[in-house]
Amino acid sequence: MFNILQQIGKNEKKSYKNTEHHFFQIYPYYKEKRHGEKMDSSVYKKVTGMIENIRRGDSCCTQMILVRAENRDEEIWFVVSGDTMVIDNVRLRRGMRIAAFYDTSLPAPAIFPPQYQAELITSLRRNQNVDFKYFDETLTAEDNSLRLNLTPLTNIETANGQRFLCSPGNSQLLVYYTAATFSIPAQVTPQKIIVMCPKE
Repeated sequence: MFNILQQIGKNEKKSYKNTEHHFFQIYPYYKEKRHGEKMDSSVYKKVTGMIENIRRGDSCCTQMILVRAENRDEEIWFVVSGDTMVIDNVRLRRGMRIAAFYDTSLPAPAIFPPQYQAELITSLRRNQNVDFKYFDETLTAEDNSLRLNLTPLTNIETANGQRFLCSPGNSQLLVYYTAATFSIPAQVTPQKIIVMCPKE
């Protein structure tokens, strides 16, 4: 029995190393594509879930985090590199509820469980939702999925935590909220909005 358990442990380690190896074969392409580009929310996909494991990546500046996705029985590995934007510079830890966004236009290794390069990660409270979309001047999402109703209590800031002093319309927005109407588009009253200002 002991020998069998030892062999299982070796197989698990080998599987993880192969998983990591496949990603870092395409990582140079990721860095080349990302250089000089701004964030485009239209190609981003969100995964919300709980961090189950954290491991070192291929360097001291890279981590691998295992997330169990909510509402589906699936585990997903994310690579968190020095280029990953982590809102509020929160230190990621096991048991933390997060939303991770990855770029669907980038190549991904054909492995299981799936593995993606995390572009943006934010921590979430219980029952809190977040979306990253482009909103027009009426604060309606480009895909007509959300419309924002602002109040004096809505906290609007830039990605580096500073006050945003203009209307947040016609911008890429990271929107935090708890409840949404069943209308089309769904209407929400955001608790917080982070404006992804373009580089000047």
